[in-house]
Amino acid sequence: MADAACARKADRIPGVLGGGRISGMKIAPKSKFVLIGDSVTDMGRARPVAQGLFNPHGTGYPNVIQGLLTSVYPDYMINVVNVGESGNTVRDLKGRWQRDVIDLKPDWLSIMIGINDVWRQFDIPQIPEQAVQPDEYEATLRELVVQTKPLVKGLVVMTPVYWEPNKQDAMAARVAEYQAICRKIADEAGVLFCDAQSYADAVLRHCNSNYIAWDRVHPNIPGANVLAHALLDTLEFDWNRKC
Repeated sequence: MADAACARKADRIPGVLGGGRISGMKIAPKSKFVLIGDSVTDMGRARPVAQGLFNPHGTGYPNVIQGLLTSVYPDYMINVVNVGESGNTVRDLKGRWQRDVIDLKPDWLSIMIGINDVWRQFDIPQIPEQAVQPDEYEATLRELVVQTKPLVKGLVVMTPVYWEPNKQDAMAARVAEYQAICRKIADEAGVLFCDAQSYADAVLRHCNSNYIAWDRVHPNIPGANVLAHALLDTLEFDWNRKC
């Protein structure tokens, strides 16, 4: 009955196809949507795999994604899975890719990685092997995207985000290089690109970065909503859907 009610309401909304399917909404009903990344994705998620009962998704953007997909698209029954891991670089993602992506058999995958690859160049420069330089970052991220694309229905590459409005800041400028790599790989591979930094920049026009992320890396709840908004826009989520 609920599905039928959703379908009847959807038929009255411009741009909506019959059966409750939103024109342009990219994730289909009954999909498994895996989000992988570093601490910005992790944010205290449950282990080993964050899905299902008892608020397992942590306090970051995956929790916002789960809440919005469930409340706005209740008839879709999308399973959001958070496998973010604090401290990870793209090198670490490669090491756990089989277990945390391939073995989970996602329909859709979102990758947000790169801030630690850059941060280690600034917070522990005396240990250069902890950082991931642009060439390795690009080669590894490309390998993961190309390997995984044939196995999923859709894939999103999100930019790492540095909550700093001054683009002349040394770390902000370095992060921008990695963001450009994300765009390049997404374009080359024919997958979706999410410019999450542009959403952060829009917010920072109205407030200091400390208001969102005290260390300019780990966002609070408003910042998590910004990242979720960026990803959902990329998926053409219908913010006006009523069900």
